[in-house]
Amino acid sequence: QVQLVESGGGLVQAGGSLRLSCAASARTFSNYAMGWFRQAPGKERQFVAAISRGGANTINADSVKGRFTISRDNAKRAVYLQMNTLKPEDTAVYYCAADPELFMSTVYSDYAKYDYWGQGTQVTVSS
Repeated sequence: QVQLVESGGGLVQAGGSLRLSCAASARTFSNYAMGWFRQAPGKERQFVAAISRGGANTINADSVKGRFTISRDNAKRAVYLQMNTLKPEDTAVYYCAADPELFMSTVYSDYAKYDYWGQGTQVTVSS
């Protein structure tokens, strides 16, 4: 079992930046592929970015390519999402998720692949 806690959300003006953090409780954090998802009111949960166990492989949604960067620090048992050049359409609750994996290179964009979820942190981008 692993518990995930997001932090770093807030209110920011369009064009600004935020850095989200996700802290994991599991000692075996390095065995999990990690992802970030977001959900706006009345919308489906949307994939944002994901990173493999070792951090070598990442994938990003087209809507955030060139603006968002996912990273992880296995020693600190944390995953991060650096969000730059924020747009009003980025406004959502952001969730981190974890999936236990056998292989270092595996990474998923499908929310159904992830077994564990945090409770989310609100990001609001004003015009």
